[in-house]
Amino acid sequence: MPLARARRAQRPIDYWPGFVDALTTMLLVITFLLSVFMLAQFFLAREVSGKDTVLNKLNKQIAELTAQLALAQTNRADAQNTIASLTATLSEEKQKNGELQGAISLAGAGAGSADQRLTAAEQQLASEKQISAQALAQIDILNQQIGALRRQLAALDDALSASESRDKESQAKIADLGSRLNIALAQKVQELSRYRSDFFGRLRQILGDRPDIRTVGDRFVFQSEVLFETGKAQLNPDGKTELDKLADAVVELNKEIPPEIPWVLRVDGHTDKRPMQSSEFHSNWDLSAARAIAVVQYLVSKGVPADRLVAAAFGEFQPIDPADSDDAYAKNRRIELKLTEK
Repeated sequence: MPLARARRAQRPIDYWPGFVDALTTMLLVITFLLSVFMLAQFFLAREVSGKDTVLNKLNKQIAELTAQLALAQTNRADAQNTIASLTATLSEEKQKNGELQGAISLAGAGAGSADQRLTAAEQQLASEKQISAQALAQIDILNQQIGALRRQLAALDDALSASESRDKESQAKIADLGSRLNIALAQKVQELSRYRSDFFGRLRQILGDRPDIRTVGDRFVFQSEVLFETGKAQLNPDGKTELDKLADAVVELNKEIPPEIPWVLRVDGHTDKRPMQSSEFHSNWDLSAARAIAVVQYLVSKGVPADRLVAAAFGEFQPIDPADSDDAYAKNRRIELKLTEK
């Protein structure tokens, strides 16, 4: 016995059975928890699926109710239109009924109110008599107004006669003043004609007896070739020399003519009728204007007052000789000077 106890005391402690028991217990617990979790997932999935089914049913019911609501609204609009139509028909029927009732009442009143109509006629006759009296009173007032207007017209006629008399006197005075003015103008024209004659005579003496510078009526004429090259508007040296003499004569003339005589020296540019070949000018009118302006500007540069000069252009539209010949073309190409009133 002591020996057996000694052997048992020397045997080591075996833990493995306890560990196996603990591990087995743990596995059982985990298995239980997994089973519970799976059951919970199952019931949860079934509940969610049931909720989806219910939700789909609710959505379907909502769609059906929406369609029923739209249909009800349409039926309501139709019913309102029908009610409006029936109301209008009822109003028309009421109006017709009222008209019939009025006609019936009028017929009844007409059948039993002859005396009333007679009384009304007498009242109307009295009213018309009153209106007639008022109209007669108004006619009397209008006659009085017409008399006053006639008196006013007579006064206006007298005033008009007096005005016509004064107008005749004024016309006579105006005619007298016009006659005096015409006489004064004629005197000025005659005086200007005398200065023009003296001026042209002086020019003929200064410029000499040349065939290309001549007097034609009341104008002094330079042939264009004296002053310009063919197709040009720049004064040539010989032309400037001739214009110097002319400028001196005009300056002297300005000193002699009284300031109250409104005179100007008009410089007219003329060309022949052949078409313009120069790129500088678009037409004969442009050339004649440029030449007249060139003469005026040169005379101003030589002391002639600018307010005593006028530049005019006539192109080929005022020919001296209408023939188609070189001689006629030469006569028509010219610069004319005319001493005239403003």
